[in-house]
Amino acid sequence: MQPIKNKQAVLDALHQKYTNCQACPLATMGRTQVVFGVGDPNAQLMFIGEAPGFNEDQKGEPFIGRAGQLLTKIIEAMGLSRQTVYISNVVKCRPPNNRTPTTLERETCKNLLLVAQIAIIRPKIICTLGSPSTKALLGDDVQISLVRGKFFEYQEIPVMPTFHPAYLLRNPIEKRTVWEDMKKIMEKLKELE
Repeated sequence: MQPIKNKQAVLDALHQKYTNCQACPLATMGRTQVVFGVGDPNAQLMFIGEAPGFNEDQKGEPFIGRAGQLLTKIIEAMGLSRQTVYISNVVKCRPPNNRTPTTLERETCKNLLLVAQIAIIRPKIICTLGSPSTKALLGDDVQISLVRGKFFEYQEIPVMPTFHPAYLLRNPIEKRTVWEDMKKIMEKLKELE
């Protein structure tokens, strides 16, 4: 695969193409905007969540609510910043009442946008946050409680599934578990340098 010279320009063009996406039912269910992704287009680490919530839909940036603030703290504890990683969601439009995206919504958005984002960025590691993003990359039969903390592969990229920050807000005892997963990611990044 030929390296992309200006990844940001390619990402911007992809985003522009789908600014008014009508490919799935979420287009007509009250979304304010398509929430594409943020961060370094040359990032070594990419975080992928489920779908934007209310705050993300309003501002157009993933992970800026309470769960996003916790994700930022996790990233900073790793010695990184939001600007040095890439953050996105499988589904780019907010589902009504923050419900879990349907399989149709997830697969449509994954195939139109997420696969392309991953191909452009080519991170060294992907961290999936929660069950829907993990299922999107690893298959519907995976259970987050059984696969978190272990490396898998998606298009030859190591994938570390872990719990979603929103889950950690409801179950703070699991923060230690997620931190163990982050330490594995940091070790793997060093190995891949």
